[in-house]
Amino acid sequence: MIVLKLGGSAITDKERPETVDGEALASAADAISNALDDGLEGLVVVHGGGSFGHHNASEHGVSTTEGTRDVAAIGDIHGAMRTLNGFVRKRLLERDVSAVPVHPFSAAHRDGNGRLALPTGQVETLVGEGFVPVLHGDLVAHAGAGATVVSGDELVATLARDLEADRIGLCSTVPGVLDESDEVIDEIAAFEDAAGVLGESDATDVTGGMAAKVRALLALEAEASIFGLEDLEAFLAGEEPGTTITTVEQ
Repeated sequence: MIVLKLGGSAITDKERPETVDGEALASAADAISNALDDGLEGLVVVHGGGSFGHHNASEHGVSTTEGTRDVAAIGDIHGAMRTLNGFVRKRLLERDVSAVPVHPFSAAHRDGNGRLALPTGQVETLVGEGFVPVLHGDLVAHAGAGATVVSGDELVATLARDLEADRIGLCSTVPGVLDESDEVIDEIAAFEDAAGVLGESDATDVTGGMAAKVRALLALEAEASIFGLEDLEAFLAGEEPGTTITTVEQ
C-alpha cells in the first residue's frame, strides 16, 4: 500500500488563484499511469489545495484552527477543491487510471479538541476493488468552530496509519528537504535534525509548510520520502529519492 501526496504547489501555480500547472499535472499523471502499467497495486492519492484551496481559505480567514459558519465561504473553499480534484482525476482518467473521488468534507470531522476523525473503510474497499481513490485537502465539520481546513498532509498521516501503508511519498516543488546550502538532506530521523532549515511556505499556505510535513511524517511507522516531481516515477518504482523520513521509536 502506497499513500502518495501531490503537493498543491507542485500541480498548481500558487501565485495565481485557481490556476493549474498543466505540464506538471500531466507529468504526475504520466508517472502514476506508468507505475500502474508496470504492476503497482494499492495506491491512494491525496492532493493539496495549491492556488485553489489556499487562496479561497485565506480570502475567508479559514485555517486548520480558525473556522467559519459562513455557508458562502464553505461553498467557495470546498467548491474550489472539488474543481481541482476534478482536474486531477481528469488527467488520470485520460491515462486509463481508475481514479475515483473521495471528498473529506462529506465524511470527516474534528471534535472539540481539534482531533480529526476520517473514516477510511471506504478508501480501503475502493483500493481492494482496483480503484485509485483521490482525496484532497478540504474543509471538515469542526465541533465548536463550524468548519475548518484539513490539510493534505493530515489526511496522508491518517490514511497511512489506518491503512497500514508500506510507503508514503510527498511530491513537492523541491527535490527534498534542503539544508542551508540548498543541498538535499538525505535522511531525517528527528525534527531537531533539520529544525534550523525548516520553515513556512513562501506562497499563500494555510496549512503549515515544510515543517508541518516533516513533523507529521516523523510520527508515522511507515517510511516516507519527500521529493520533487522529477523523482515521482522513481519513488513509485520503489526507489528512495529526495529526503527519507525514518520511523521514530515511540
